[in-house]
Amino acid sequence: MLSSETYHSPGERQLLLRFWKSAGGFWKGKSAGWAWLLTVLLIATVFLQLLTQYYLNFWNRDFFNAIERKDGEELLRQALRFIPLAAASLSLAVFSVWGRMTLQRRWRAWLSDELYRYWLGQDRFVRLNFVTGDYQAPEYRIAEDVRLATDLPVDLVLGLAASLLTAATFIGILWVVGGNLTIDAASLTLTIAGYLVVAVVIYSIAVAAMTMLIGRRLTDVLQENKRAEAQLRAVGTHVRESGESTAPGLKGDDGIRAIHPALKAVISSWLNYCWQLVRLTIITHTNSLLTPVIGVLLCMPKYVAGTMLLGEVVQAAAAFVVVQGACSWFTDNYPRLAEWAASANRVASLLLALDKIDQCQTCDESARTGR
Repeated sequence: MLSSETYHSPGERQLLLRFWKSAGGFWKGKSAGWAWLLTVLLIATVFLQLLTQYYLNFWNRDFFNAIERKDGEELLRQALRFIPLAAASLSLAVFSVWGRMTLQRRWRAWLSDELYRYWLGQDRFVRLNFVTGDYQAPEYRIAEDVRLATDLPVDLVLGLAASLLTAATFIGILWVVGGNLTIDAASLTLTIAGYLVVAVVIYSIAVAAMTMLIGRRLTDVLQENKRAEAQLRAVGTHVRESGESTAPGLKGDDGIRAIHPALKAVISSWLNYCWQLVRLTIITHTNSLLTPVIGVLLCMPKYVAGTMLLGEVVQAAAAFVVVQGACSWFTDNYPRLAEWAASANRVASLLLALDKIDQCQTCDESARTGR
């Protein structure tokens, strides 16, 4: 006798812990060799990309200083210096794509195989229908949600690591190149140490706060969207199977009437998702337009005063954009974080429902033996 108790939806923490309990097994056992090799190579690539970006930032300074001096010989030297930097950047970018997608592909294959074995083993896919829980369309969850739940963490973790390292490195450049800013107002003199660093931190916090405020419902909206899509597939499959059978079933207008509510729910959920993305896009796109301009404008007082060269302005403005982009990792990836959380939660809900089958079977066996 399987569970017929009232179903209580698990919390976000329980779902994510259950997902990682299964998904983290990729870095253990037989698959651990490839998993750790690819992970280490990708982390090393992040460090090398940062080093290349660091040297390109200084190349920008030297190149534009040569332009300001109208030094043709130096310009040629800098052009030749750019070639190996560009080649290194391109090679690392290509390897990063290969390594990232290889890790994602292997992780997805491993986790999907584990889930199929768990779902189909001991006839759990049959007994699942008698268990209370959120497990509708399990085949869709394994095929689609597992793909997103394994693809996105690799991209997000590598992006976060790169952002943290980049921010730490280029904040030093901003501090040194930007220096202090002295403001004379009436009889007061105010000196802001590392004013470019202070400005980029304040600006990034403001953008992140706006993103969290506007996009706070995005995970819930995405989960509802996935649930509605799965329900539409399930209804469509039921109508098709009913129409193909010899027994009286849903045919013609009856089938259309059965599908219509599910389709309406899908369109409604996509409309909610659309408006969430529209609001987030306003923030992210405005941020991408303003950041380079703000970086240059902040350097203008020192450039006009003659305490900063053109090359240093370009270097500082580029570093400002890089640091702000690194600090905006959360802002830029908020929709993807929400999408990953929604997919991971759906996989975890299926796992919890399958867990309940084994728990109920254990309880029944204990009751029969009187233990």
